[in-house]
Amino acid sequence: MKVVVGSDHAGFAMKRELMPFLQELGHEIDDVGSYDPDPVDFPDIARKVAAAIVSGRSERGLMVCGTGVGAAIGANKMKGIRAAVCHDIHSAHQCVEHDDVNVMCIGAQIVGAWLAKDLIAAYLAAKFSTEEEFRRRVAKLADMDAAR
Repeated sequence: MKVVVGSDHAGFAMKRELMPFLQELGHEIDDVGSYDPDPVDFPDIARKVAAAIVSGRSERGLMVCGTGVGAAIGANKMKGIRAAVCHDIHSAHQCVEHDDVNVMCIGAQIVGAWLAKDLIAAYLAAKFSTEEEFRRRVAKLADMDAAR
């Protein structure tokens, strides 16, 4: 799977540690920054991650910032994006299975790299449900998105 990955300065070190893991899982990575630990504004990176997904260049996105919250807020401002903060395994897979989330956000100040790897593996292995109830709900989210 093609995965776009981004971080702000608070998530830079963890992102760098996670990149080889993503490659070991067999994913193609599009790193949209940050590229060093210097301060950067998370909305700028969120825009790049979202653009890669909306354009079809990537299937899913991963953002790492201090808490994951700012990254999720920023990504969700972009049409076509459903971003979620995930700090537990259940949320990491269920957000895709039930809500068709396309950007997972994690907080480098909240979880360690070992848990982040488990979260990523669960998120990227998950598939959106074929059950009508979940498809109906996500269609309503798309309608809300289109109305903006």
